[in-house]
Amino acid sequence: MSMDEPLFNPVYISPEVQRSLKEGFVVRPLAASDYEKGFLDCLSQLTTVGSLTKGQFMERFSYLKSHNYEYFTIVIEDTKKKLIVGAGTIFVERKFVHGNGLVGHIEDIVTLSDYRGLNLGKLVIETLKYVGKHTGCYKIILDCSDKNIPFYQKCGFAHKEFEMVLYIDENDRAKAKL
Repeated sequence: MSMDEPLFNPVYISPEVQRSLKEGFVVRPLAASDYEKGFLDCLSQLTTVGSLTKGQFMERFSYLKSHNYEYFTIVIEDTKKKLIVGAGTIFVERKFVHGNGLVGHIEDIVTLSDYRGLNLGKLVIETLKYVGKHTGCYKIILDCSDKNIPFYQKCGFAHKEFEMVLYIDENDRAKAKL
């Protein structure tokens, strides 16, 4: 596998979003080479990542690639610095309801702190919405904190229902290694 081989077919990247990026930035599928471009450092500004080796990263990347009809992780790269500055994922769940419908779950939206205010988060969301639409999802959902509700409303999402969570600490690999 080439280190620059994309996680999924780039046909799912919104041409409109690509055109709206400032010069020196590109939105694209995650690639194996993004390990060296700071993908995990970018994610660590969102939540606990843990100390993943290149081998562990590649193992997970290979799994996601073999399921690239369900997992769509995108990145925004500052091509001048060869640095991942934004990222997000949409996972496509297969349902029995809605005639064996598909539901997109948006996860892990992050923009590096030095790049906030450049509208990159909105472009990550727009790209993931495009993926969801073009993979046939009948709805796209996400969970967020109260403080992020206005941002997601600006991106076209409506506040609906409540999230519940159960954490199982002994299964949190990142916390177990701290």
